[in-house]
Amino acid sequence: MAHRYDQTGIRIGMWLFLYTEIILFGGLFVLYAAYFHQYPSAFADGGRELSRGIGALNTIILLVSSCTVAASITAIRHQAKRLCLLLLAVSFSCGGFFLLNKYFEWGYKFAHGIYPNSPVLTGGPAGRNIFFGLYYVITGLHGLHVLIGMTLLALSFVLVYKNKITGQRFALLENSGLYWHLVDLIWIFVFPLFYLIL
Repeated sequence: MAHRYDQTGIRIGMWLFLYTEIILFGGLFVLYAAYFHQYPSAFADGGRELSRGIGALNTIILLVSSCTVAASITAIRHQAKRLCLLLLAVSFSCGGFFLLNKYFEWGYKFAHGIYPNSPVLTGGPAGRNIFFGLYYVITGLHGLHVLIGMTLLALSFVLVYKNKITGQRFALLENSGLYWHLVDLIWIFVFPLFYLIL
């Protein structure tokens, strides 16, 4: 009975934490909407400078990783430890590929002088500087969350391997999955706001 209440308490704590994360990104999205209303054409021009191909690829990567994380939880519940480990490894790798793509995307922009308060941006329309400022803040913060999520997945992998996470006790893996799904959900909003803006 005590074990069940421990698991429930962990789940409730995780949901409360996720709620604070939603408020954080929700506030940033409201800020984006306010500036978009003020500078619609500059935001549209900024969006056209981003690679939709890379944005779409990263969306697919995160969607695949969410599926494999969910499948890993099902696997451990059915005592399929090796399958669970494989699925967690795939999810972790997807996170790595996502960050690698983001690294190259940011690097390309920096090489062309497009970074917050750069001469290229400050010398142009104010809306364009604001657009890329929000782009770096929101995608950077999201990237940090991807890194945290990867850390949780790696920890879950180790604990599954050491039989600390089992079919009877898997709250940490489940919470890691919830966090990863939040990271994916946030990107589902980020992608159209920056890459598909017209």
